Amino acid sequence: MSDSSKLAADYFRRGAEALAKQDLTAAIEAIRKSVKLDPTNLLFLQTLRGCEKRQRELDSTMPKTFRIAVIAGDGIGPEVIREAIRVADAAAPKSDARCEWTHFPWGTDYYFQNGRMAPADYLDTLAGFDAILLGAVGHPSVQDHVTLNGLLLPIRRRFDQCVCLRPAYLYPGVDSPLRNKPGGSIDMLVFRENTEGEYANIGGFLYRGMPEESAIQTSVFTRKGCERIIRAAFEKAATRPRQRVASITKSNAQGYGMVLWDECFARVAAEFPNIATESLLIDRAVMEFVRRPESFDVVVASNLFGDILTDLSAIIVGSMGLAASGNIDPTRRHPSMFEPVHGSAPDITGKGIANPLAAILSVAMMFEHLGLDAAASIHQAVKDLLASTGPKTPDLGGNSTTEQVGNGVASHIAN
Repeated sequence: MSDSSKLAADYFRRGAEALAKQDLTAAIEAIRKSVKLDPTNLLFLQTLRGCEKRQRELDSTMPKTFRIAVIAGDGIGPEVIREAIRVADAAAPKSDARCEWTHFPWGTDYYFQNGRMAPADYLDTLAGFDAILLGAVGHPSVQDHVTLNGLLLPIRRRFDQCVCLRPAYLYPGVDSPLRNKPGGSIDMLVFRENTEGEYANIGGFLYRGMPEESAIQTSVFTRKGCERIIRAAFEKAATRPRQRVASITKSNAQGYGMVLWDECFARVAAEFPNIATESLLIDRAVMEFVRRPESFDVVVASNLFGDILTDLSAIIVGSMGLAASGNIDPTRRHPSMFEPVHGSAPDITGKGIANPLAAILSVAMMFEHLGLDAAASIHQAVKDLLASTGPKTPDLGGNSTTEQVGNGVASHIAN
């Protein structure tokens, strides 16, 4: 017997011993080595195939585990994220899945202790996760450009989360500040460009601290960046009943970046002849969001315009506490990030009255992105709770606590 045959037999023996101990992973690893050394041995091959078949059978019955990075952040962030995780853990088993949560203490507390919002290698740390769940970033004692550029915006850019998706839906049982708006009548999706445009963070100061002090802030619009967010909006509109896309622009005053945006919109629209379109200047769009919000289906906008409009759309459908969002890499090469839009809300931090539904609905968006149909159970539970006399926080006219609302949604899913 040759040396390689002896070594193959030794690996096979180890595999057999691992099988006797019911360690299928070790058995497969050892027997694969024996097959590699002696590929003509039928016993080795048949045993390996049997082990691999058994592993596939076990994998099909085991819950799939998703590794989620959690940055609860500042203000009410930890309060609402706690309830979002509670709901996620209740819903995930419906898709034979589970979430493995890894919490990171990054935010302004970390900034006060270390002079930065997160460790220098925090982006490398996040790269290995399936998704990121963020609570809120911001503190009254720290300027927003420090907190955003120190944590949130680099995540969006590093992981090419070019699509910021922000739904606005008027749930039955929730009152819009606009009169005579029945539940379900407002249902729009805003696609906000998320990595360039007005938030490119290119510029600088001149003559700092002097009377002649000047600041230069440069917007960056690329054909690639414009076309991919616009195309994502059209592709989504094609799956919705109304099949409409509205583009938000300001090309009458911004004669370069927004002109390129308009040209990209026209070019992509030509690929979708069955989708109805309109192009609105941002100032008119703000007016029309109030005057005829029911007419909007899918809206696509630049970084700044989308940011502004989605605060308005959230209030139109009843509360910032319902505003969920996803920062998505459509290629799935990198982790996407999901977060409530409402911010850190320092005025109600620690009072236990923050609405957790935006964070909970952000988890539903995360599940959809991960391919888990359990997202539907979260959406249904939120819809049923809002349509009933179930617990509601003060922003929706109730007197329930953050925890009571989270428990209400989780219990509905479990039952």
